[in-house]
Amino acid sequence: MSYAIIEDGGKQYKVSAGDVIYVEKKEAAEGDKIVFDKVVFANGTVGAPYVDGASVLGTVAKQGKEKKVVTFKYKPKKHSHSKQGHRQPYTKVVIDTIA
Repeated sequence: MSYAIIEDGGKQYKVSAGDVIYVEKKEAAEGDKIVFDKVVFANGTVGAPYVDGASVLGTVAKQGKEKKVVTFKYKPKKHSHSKQGHRQPYTKVVIDTIA
């Protein structure tokens, strides 16, 4: 089974046809096609830094936010505390083909 390693948002993902990956938020609607052109490895070829002419095509399945991460900081005996929540947005992509 062929696979590729793509780079997106400062992270690398190992993908093959039919895989589902969660990447940093993209400005695309559900059903839109996305092309990943920063391919580090494809079909046994290692890029320097990227493989020439290689691309991975995917379809946006969903736009969403991850579960809330709560940070709570406090200083003991000082009556000082802070609570902050964060939900990271993501884009769910289904990989179609590796070209």
